[in-house]
Amino acid sequence: MKFNTRDIDMLHGSLWDKIILFALPLALTGVMQQLLNSADVFTLGKFVGKNAMAAVGNNISMVGLIVSLMMGLSLGANVVIAQNIGAKRIDRAHAAVNTVFVLAMAAGFFFCIIAEFLVAPIFYFLEVPSSVVDMAEIYLRIFLLSLPAISLYNFQAAIFRSKGDTRTPLIALAIASVVNIFLNLLFVLQFDFGIAGVAAATVIANFVSAIILFFELLKAEGVIKLNLNALIVDKEELFEIVRIGLPAGIQGMVFSLSNLLIQAAINSLGADAMAASAAAFTIEINVFCFVNGFGQAATTFVGQNYGAGNLRRCKRAMWVSMGLSAIFMQTLCFFILFFAEEVLYLFNSDPEVIRLGVIRLWYIVLPELINVLMESISGALRGYGISLTPAVITLICVCGTRVIWVFTAFRNIPTYSTLMAVYPISWFITTIFLIAAYSYHMKRLKPARA
Repeated sequence: MKFNTRDIDMLHGSLWDKIILFALPLALTGVMQQLLNSADVFTLGKFVGKNAMAAVGNNISMVGLIVSLMMGLSLGANVVIAQNIGAKRIDRAHAAVNTVFVLAMAAGFFFCIIAEFLVAPIFYFLEVPSSVVDMAEIYLRIFLLSLPAISLYNFQAAIFRSKGDTRTPLIALAIASVVNIFLNLLFVLQFDFGIAGVAAATVIANFVSAIILFFELLKAEGVIKLNLNALIVDKEELFEIVRIGLPAGIQGMVFSLSNLLIQAAINSLGADAMAASAAAFTIEINVFCFVNGFGQAATTFVGQNYGAGNLRRCKRAMWVSMGLSAIFMQTLCFFILFFAEEVLYLFNSDPEVIRLGVIRLWYIVLPELINVLMESISGALRGYGISLTPAVITLICVCGTRVIWVFTAFRNIPTYSTLMAVYPISWFITTIFLIAAYSYHMKRLKPARA
């Protein structure tokens, strides 16, 4: 098996340095993905107005719903290929790569078509104010055209990550981010396309990142090389990808579904609350990118070592990932909370928007350590191929807690602070059950498939 210099040997040697080399580019990739949306929010907030900014904020949860499912499925691809590499099943790894590419194309076009039909019902459910509904619909319908590219990028990135290469996806997304920022300014300032121009710029940038990775896979050597003349769907590998990836996708969707409910509650508080949430979200999600990066490191390192039969190293990988995630996350949180007002001012100068944005950041960024536990444990379980358990726990605990909170606590005290409190409360409850589930599965762990 031939590896290039970007590959990481996950099966031998020290862990902490390799996990950092894996997780940091992955975290920065997440930051770059968010930068695509942040650039939209920034451009609209500064050059169009807070109603346009609020319109994009309304779309964040719906976009997250679809993207979370595709990212979850791609995580299944990551685990399957990683386990095959760890077990030195090279033919099976090749079959999984081909299957992943076909699945990516099919999923992207399928979700694009379905989502276009769901735009009107979703906006009706969210009770989007009339002042922003037209702009919100324009942005979303154009943005949804990029779903095939988003799907292809995430699945192709999962292929690279399965063997330790997190830098190639980062480079592709960095180029796409530069393209997005340039086109945002060009379409808004030069051509005055407004919100439609911002959406179009994002679509183009997403296709740029997907195309770059496509050509990199064609040029790759070894186990991940893509051969267009040998594209087939291997039923066994497809089953494993869906078995692991679909629950992971559902887990991500649960967060997005609960966020749709919270977004509807935010909408009831007015345009200032909507704009504040859109701005604060673009900041807080970048902290989560680092938490998620180390969580995916746990998934991939556990996956390869589980395939190789080294259970002791699997457990060490999870704990090291968790510790490093906590260190990086706490450092970021300190700077974000200390400079919260200054950072929010970059998005919108309205004092009320900034005030509400600061409230959201304190409620969500400060207790982010709970998310470290959630992501590390969930990531490790997925690395073992156990994906349904964390998905079910998340469905019940996160979604259930948030639904109950919105219809009880928030209904009785309908303030922005009351609504934001549901985030750390739902995380804490979910983490308790995930710890119990991890302990249960470790005592009954079965060997990796032959």
